[in-house]
Amino acid sequence: MRKLFVDFIPQGKVILNQEQSRHIAKSLRMRTGDMLTLTCGDGDDYGCIIDEINAGQVTLSVCYKQADNSEPTVKVSLFQGVPKNDKMEDIIQKCTELGVTAIKPVLTNRSVSRPDEKSAKKKLIRYQRIALESAQQSGRGIVPEICEMETLEQAVKKDSSDLKILFYEGGGEPLSKILEKDIKSVSFYIGPEGGFEESEVELIKKYGAEVASLGKRILRTQTAPVAALTAIMLLTGNLE
Repeated sequence: MRKLFVDFIPQGKVILNQEQSRHIAKSLRMRTGDMLTLTCGDGDDYGCIIDEINAGQVTLSVCYKQADNSEPTVKVSLFQGVPKNDKMEDIIQKCTELGVTAIKPVLTNRSVSRPDEKSAKKKLIRYQRIALESAQQSGRGIVPEICEMETLEQAVKKDSSDLKILFYEGGGEPLSKILEKDIKSVSFYIGPEGGFEESEVELIKKYGAEVASLGKRILRTQTAPVAALTAIMLLTGNLE
């Protein structure tokens, strides 16, 4: 069933905003009597039926409420070295589908892309839009938080996850040896094109990160976070 995120859900009738109404009527070609799910990202889903599509405005009736069961048992944050071009957009889309909780773009010594403040704000708005669309498409219970860009040192100092994992092409422990199935929060670090410098590896380790491997092959910066997140979800029982 299609899912939309809304700011709040009143009792009885719901009127979608212009953008959502246009999406329902024009893009999805839904009709009166069709069902869809609304959520505020608060852990509950609301099953709704379309009552009316009139002058580009969609009116719904709330039929039932139920707990959302789509969210993973572990909260996972991705600290992604800022890549070139539009690779971050693909990373956000795929990781949202897989269940990431937050994505934090970090500037590293080898990050080629270094947008100024104005460009960074513009990119952030687009990134948040991609996360919202991906969350709706994949039936998530929340929209992942897309954070403002920071330096690696700023970001790692704020990381309070139960387990921090550095995926590094220089080698490390198999993920299955350091990740417990019932862990509550995990963060993982992925470098940009060219990876992390040795000094950055030592910085992340200084703040308690375990070094892990994604196998014997070197993955691209846009492939590594998807592979890592998939492995984390599998080992914590969230792909069963």
